[in-house]
Amino acid sequence: MKPGILRHPEFRRLWTADLLSQLGSRLAMTAAPLLAVITLNASTLQVSVLRTCETAAWLVLGLFAGAWVDRIRCLPVLIWSDLGRALLYGSIPVAAWFGVLTLTQLYVVLALSGLLTVLFDVAHSSYPPRLLASDELLPANARLAANHSVAAVVGAGAGGFLVQWLTAAVTLGLNALSFVWSALWLRSIRTPEPRPAPAERPNLRREIGDGLRYVFRHPLLRPIALTTSSTFLFQSANNAVMIVFLVREVHLPPSAIGLLSMIGLLGALAASWFTERLSNRLGEPRAMVLACVGIGVAFVLQALTGPGWRLTWYVVSVLLAAISIIVCYILQSSIRQRLCPPELQGRVSATMSFVAWGVAPIGSLLGGLIATAFSLRTTLWLSGTGALLGAGFVLLSPLRTLRHLPTPATPAPPRT
Repeated sequence: MKPGILRHPEFRRLWTADLLSQLGSRLAMTAAPLLAVITLNASTLQVSVLRTCETAAWLVLGLFAGAWVDRIRCLPVLIWSDLGRALLYGSIPVAAWFGVLTLTQLYVVLALSGLLTVLFDVAHSSYPPRLLASDELLPANARLAANHSVAAVVGAGAGGFLVQWLTAAVTLGLNALSFVWSALWLRSIRTPEPRPAPAERPNLRREIGDGLRYVFRHPLLRPIALTTSSTFLFQSANNAVMIVFLVREVHLPPSAIGLLSMIGLLGALAASWFTERLSNRLGEPRAMVLACVGIGVAFVLQALTGPGWRLTWYVVSVLLAAISIIVCYILQSSIRQRLCPPELQGRVSATMSFVAWGVAPIGSLLGGLIATAFSLRTTLWLSGTGALLGAGFVLLSPLRTLRHLPTPATPAPPRT
């Protein structure tokens, strides 16, 4: 990975804001279910509904957000999304202070912040091509993916300790402060962002269709979308029950859960560092296929977790998952940005995010239902097996044999 990308002053501001925003989101992902389990005595199914609320917005808004972002500047969307999430999460410690915090309020906060997260994520993935040159995208995505990995691990670890030290409600208040800080960094970006050329005859339904057709008619983006969708479905089922599993079956306190989650930091940081070298050696498409398989293997190993020495399986799976997810994220983002024409960046980004996050609420609810009907461990086995089978879409595609992406980028399909 080229260290020089952080010498770009405007990207450095974007990178800093992204790190703060990611840390806040990851604190919430740990603190919210712990708040529900420990403070509000939520059941396994109720905790899975929390995860469903976090991601349901992709089903409602995902495709519309892409068409909208292609019409406007991205930077204001990023700033106002951060400020809105800060206000929502800030309401939780206030309610806890007055003794009126309920599970219903937690559901509402996660659902509304999920809508803002959709807008933020679509705008964020569309913004780098407007700010950077084409040859800067891979190192830039690697740096942003490093933020994702650091936040995923540090946020989970810090979240566990902070919940035990300050309570879960106060931890969610710190999440609100991280969003305010992120918005201030984004506000400091001064490079003018050109307003996209308006469509000759704006038609939201047609514009959304352009993004869907481009992805599912493209021989390389289609298998990536299908693998990502299946992986997110089963990963969400796993995530919906994992904290409940670690608390109620492995009998770990929040601080231990946080510490174990932090173990993946070394693997995640290593992945963000060597992804560019790996892609140079194998080619971006083949390196991404290898990472997709690694994700499935990691979640299968996670199902072996238990008390005592069997916690080793959790450590190994977290390390492998961290490496594979970050490599996959970096390469998928770069491949999509390079294959997609500029006028479709927002819609193609939203389509790829929609097929991933759109199934996440279904997976979360499915995980809760399976755990309630059978057991938490059965849910882990089924989700791991499903994630591994999902890699078959890229394994059976041309990506497995390609070393280099085709150039020039495939043109956008004509509008009908």
